[in-house]
Amino acid sequence: MSQTPAAPRHRKAKPGEFVFAAAFLEHDHILGMSGGLCDAGAQLKWVFDPDAAKVKAFRRRFPRAKAARSLDEILGDPAVRLVASAGIPCERGPTGCRVMAAGKDYFCDKTPFTAAAQLRAARAAARRTGRKFAVYFSERLHVECAVRAGDLVRAGAIGRVVQVLGLGPHRLRKASRPGWFFERAKYGGILCDIGSHQFEQFLFYSGATDASVAHAAVGNFANPDKPEFEDFGEASLVGNNGVSCYVRVDWLTPDGLSTWGDGRTVILGTDGYIELRKYVDVAGGGRGDQLILVDARSERRFDLGGKVGFPFFGQLIHDCLHRTEHAMTQEHVFKAAELCLKAQAAAQSLTHP
Repeated sequence: MSQTPAAPRHRKAKPGEFVFAAAFLEHDHILGMSGGLCDAGAQLKWVFDPDAAKVKAFRRRFPRAKAARSLDEILGDPAVRLVASAGIPCERGPTGCRVMAAGKDYFCDKTPFTAAAQLRAARAAARRTGRKFAVYFSERLHVECAVRAGDLVRAGAIGRVVQVLGLGPHRLRKASRPGWFFERAKYGGILCDIGSHQFEQFLFYSGATDASVAHAAVGNFANPDKPEFEDFGEASLVGNNGVSCYVRVDWLTPDGLSTWGDGRTVILGTDGYIELRKYVDVAGGGRGDQLILVDARSERRFDLGGKVGFPFFGQLIHDCLHRTEHAMTQEHVFKAAELCLKAQAAAQSLTHP
């Protein structure tokens, strides 16, 4: 597994021990990122975005955060240890380099990069500054059944992992999306964007530290009015430990589904398999956070909502304070991002017959 085994499970920061700021609020993931850190004991001191309406909405959720006049005001505050950011995807990498250069750790929304040059610059900045570039891969880090799956895989519950299958469908809600959302250079392509969750999960559950892209394809099947947009993507990977992976992501979730997407993961092992029904158990009562475990003894289902917690946030705080790598290694972060970029670059274009 790409994680330090002795990581503190549910560490909480002491009052005033860890101060952070939020900057650039283009995606609502910033609410989950900030909430997770606050729940782990962090103190949110500042918030900044050029759009005052976004800041106002954010402060309704986090009223103690003071509105900063600029990112520079945040970077100039010696009390701030980390900056959390969910800006436009193409700006996330450059913002991270700026934050690290100011001597602070950085925590951004996925996907962290839309171009290989951004990844190279961030890798160099992290080495040069010794600061952390962390990424919010929420579909594993902020989903309780996904957290428990990691525990089970690590404990050998399904033997040696053979294959990871990741499905990441999303509802488009086209009318509510900003213009940049449909511009290829700004969102990076579907495999680079929402595919980033799946590539990170593959590395984590498989234990692979690298992978090759065997196949990748993207297409625009339902949105011809947005010619730069991709609403479907798929990729097949082979890890450097022999574990295979298939990823399918899309923006084709029908309105009849009770939530925004039927995200699922299946982890096949030599002695059993795990299925995660993350956000909804379709036609089964609607509740997500379902983990199904099948092994030589039985088939079992676990309803894990509210029962596991999210250790990543406390571990990240611990890592920033003590310069450790319990939450996620820096190389894991950058390798997951690298695979996104490689798959997107290799993708063939699918069209209607």
